Amino acid sequence: PQELTTVRVQDPRVQNEGSWNSYVDYKIFLHTNSKAFTAKTSCVRRRYREFVWLRRQLQKNAGLVPVPELPGKSTFFVGSTDEFIEKRRQGLQQFLEKVVQNVVLLSDSRLHLFLQSQLSVPDIEACVQGQGTQTVTEAILHYAMSNCGWVQEEEGRP
Repeated sequence: PQELTTVRVQDPRVQNEGSWNSYVDYKIFLHTNSKAFTAKTSCVRRRYREFVWLRRQLQKNAGLVPVPELPGKSTFFVGSTDEFIEKRRQGLQQFLEKVVQNVVLLSDSRLHLFLQSQLSVPDIEACVQGQGTQTVTEAILHYAMSNCGWVQEEEGRP
């Protein structure tokens, strides 16, 4: 059977709305039959700056392989906030779609932790460098076993 990986960026949510430190995070839903992934289905929430970090790490480790671009961090956006968020969501989805189709980028364990665990960026770094409490696979399986983020979704996030 052909390997298929579907990745969707959806459900943008403004966190801390109305405060100076508000930001938008996005639900990343992954469904795959690829042997490259530990969990076959996952669902995490990530914000734009975590995507920026991921792209930088992929670029560092990919050598000459070009890493897809992220949508711009427009400070002067003309149009509504909703429009901006939607454009960014589409751009983030296109970014991830291209990334998961690239064999070299798929071999980066940071990508897997980004997509398949809710670890923070520093925790992903620690895990990849072997300084975390779990291996990369354990972290992903632990998250998958914790009902893959679906429980948080139902009960409202902490």
